[in-house]
Amino acid sequence: MLDSESRVNKLDKDITGLADVCSSGGPVFAFPEVLKKDFLNFGIGLIVCIKGSFDFHIASDAYTAVEGETVFLPVGKVFRVIKESDNLEVGILIYNIEPIRDVIGNMAHSLNLYYRMSPDINCVWSTGNEKSIMDYISLIGTESPEEENEYFAANERKLLLLSLTYRLCDIFQKKFLSGNTVKARSTEIFLNLIKLIDKNYMKERGVEFYADKLCLTPKYLSGVSKSISGYTVQELVFKAIVRKSISLLDSTDMTVQEISETMNFPNPSSFGTFFKKHVGMSPQKYRERSL
Repeated sequence: MLDSESRVNKLDKDITGLADVCSSGGPVFAFPEVLKKDFLNFGIGLIVCIKGSFDFHIASDAYTAVEGETVFLPVGKVFRVIKESDNLEVGILIYNIEPIRDVIGNMAHSLNLYYRMSPDINCVWSTGNEKSIMDYISLIGTESPEEENEYFAANERKLLLLSLTYRLCDIFQKKFLSGNTVKARSTEIFLNLIKLIDKNYMKERGVEFYADKLCLTPKYLSGVSKSISGYTVQELVFKAIVRKSISLLDSTDMTVQEISETMNFPNPSSFGTFFKKHVGMSPQKYRERSL
């Protein structure tokens, strides 16, 4: 188990190197040097203030975080720690969604949506979930999976990040949807759409099904989806099908025909045509690519 200073140094190297997962692995008593400079955030960023306080800038705006608050670092914004109290104790996590999108799925759109909502949601506030967020930071740890244990350790870390992502979406949803605004209503519709797609995409692919379930017109629902995520309802459904198909090809011995039946395609040929259109190669070629 690394001490606080060693974990801060490791975190500094990971953030500087844009590692996919940069975790303090638990409480630390100082910030890494990279966060004391103008740091352009590249992922989902969390800083839990356990004790003490610190002052920081996001872009040109100044903020202070105190004990019991969490700072959410907006993606693509410059962050810099200005001042730390002598009794500082914080937990830090920055992670990139792309490498775990196969397990996070469409929920990534929801989390990215919330992170783009500043200043609709303040970047620092007490969520009431600080202890559980710190538990995740500790469990995720500082070290990348070792080669001999890579398969199990890497998947365990993915599942921890997935669980944390769902927790963050729940935290943001309760915070943002407490306001009765048009934007909040559109966000609520989109989040309900994401949940419906995750539950039904293997059987239902038409926008009419999802619009009917949400008591909306297909045109209105498609407009909401496009404005919030940049994708139509059907594109979101297709993305979910592609992710699941890739997962089955990568992690199971199912034949292309069995996957086709599981994904409710009329025949392997239609599945192959769909897969090639979206991935750029046939399912069989995809499976053979790393052999």
